[in-house]
Amino acid sequence: MIKDGNSLDQKVLIIMGSNSDLAFAQKIVDGLAQYSIPCDMRIASAHRTPEYLLKLLREYYSTGEEIVAITVAGLSDALSGVVAAQRLFPVIACPPDIEKYDYPKVFSSAFTPSDVPVAFVNDPSKAANFAAQIFALANPNLRTLISSRLDEKKKQLEKLDQDLRSAPTVRQA
Repeated sequence: MIKDGNSLDQKVLIIMGSNSDLAFAQKIVDGLAQYSIPCDMRIASAHRTPEYLLKLLREYYSTGEEIVAITVAGLSDALSGVVAAQRLFPVIACPPDIEKYDYPKVFSSAFTPSDVPVAFVNDPSKAANFAAQIFALANPNLRTLISSRLDEKKKQLEKLDQDLRSAPTVRQA
């Protein structure tokens, strides 16, 4: 991404609790690609490899890049809280198993102490869009791109409505 002719050091760090989350995380990567936002996918477990996870986070913090972390963890999601507790990056929890576990999953992902903020997003494309919006705060070109995409979607919806209303088979009450 470019801002005022200079390359921005913005990246999304997608941390998966295991390799079984890879297909779900790939949907986040695909969503980020529409904005040309680079990302790294990593595997580290808050339960199985906590020391490795903390080492990985310190390495990313030392790069000086602006990073948004998106955590993808099934079952009991300690990963999101542990990443957020390091106070290094904004954290978006995007669990792959929300449909299976429903509201208890929200509790394990986002109900953290008041000084350990985690945003909860239930859909991988929405998580990618949210990360883009965070970066857009400091990136006017990205802000313009997001705004243009939203305007285009509005126009498409309005056209669909006009087409529907002018269709001869549609009955108006």
